[in-house]
Amino acid sequence: MIVLDAYALEAYLNDEVVAADVVEPLILSGQQVLITGINLAEVIDRMIRVNGASRDELESDLIGLGLTVSGVDATMAFDAAVLRATHYHRTRRSVSLADCCAAALSLDREVPLATSDPALLSLVHDEGGRYVALPNSAGDVWSRG
Repeated sequence: MIVLDAYALEAYLNDEVVAADVVEPLILSGQQVLITGINLAEVIDRMIRVNGASRDELESDLIGLGLTVSGVDATMAFDAAVLRATHYHRTRRSVSLADCCAAALSLDREVPLATSDPALLSLVHDEGGRYVALPNSAGDVWSRG
């Protein structure tokens, strides 16, 4: 089982050369792939607004991936809010609430989170969670230094 953040799924859908090569085997491995509904909404928004994807085509593509979409219930909302309140810093660790929802899901299920976001990776690391550090669009990969 693995949790994807919005960037991981978007990189796969956009076939971003470096990140998609890492994300594709995760999605196609047969393991359960989780994403929060809020992270999925981020992906859908950008794919339609920025990339010009149609809702119907995108919906068909996403359903075909067999993702498990996790809702944000009260427990996850509290967990995500506490993560953000604890770790957020405007310049050093600008994690979004959506990022923290992905982190909360990953930490709750005790499964890795796949992302390229350095702030999110360091948050998960500091919380003792597991992660898959994806290359960003420039090909750089975060490492705890």
